Amino acid sequence: MDKTMGLRENKKLRTRRLLTATALELFLERGFDAVSVADVAAAAEVSKPTLFRYFPSKEDLVLDRFADHQDEAARIVRHRPAGQTPAAAVHAHFLTALAERDPITGLCDHPDVVAFERLLYSTASLETRLARYTDREVELLAAVLEGESVPPLTARLAAMHLVAVRQELGRENWRRIDSGQSADEAYPAAVADADRAFGMLAGGLDQVLPIRTTA
Repeated sequence: MDKTMGLRENKKLRTRRLLTATALELFLERGFDAVSVADVAAAAEVSKPTLFRYFPSKEDLVLDRFADHQDEAARIVRHRPAGQTPAAAVHAHFLTALAERDPITGLCDHPDVVAFERLLYSTASLETRLARYTDREVELLAAVLEGESVPPLTARLAAMHLVAVRQELGRENWRRIDSGQSADEAYPAAVADADRAFGMLAGGLDQVLPIRTTA
């Protein structure tokens, strides 16, 4: 039974990856609005109902990769070391990601990443749909903060600020890349922006959020 379930899950994962890869290729080639769900299904050799079982909308075919990051801020805060505030933990993680040129920071000039982000930021329906992923990210982070006895409203507000800073820094870094800078050229300014942005949060949020007292 376990082996059968494993094979089934692997098949689902392969299908999911096939659909996202096929969709992205078509979107980059023709433009998001010029490609229909039927086009993607036909190219991937699946039916439309099958595609919709995996992805509820055309936008989700592009944004699926963000699903893996929805709990990232929550995980960073939950597993931060003793003596560190939530804002400091998210700040430190973002700096590490910048140094690694993680695409999620916007500071990545790999051609595939540049093409993906250009598609994302030039398509209104994708940006609108992305808001749902952002809402979930805020919800998960707020739940972690509430678990540390932060009042619900304070937890939600803090989560919104932390998530928004990460996202806006990513957009600013993307603007630098889109303007023609390399990731290496943009790196010093990206670090300075991150330090400034999280410093602004720390001055306020660290007055109301807890410092971890145990590892």
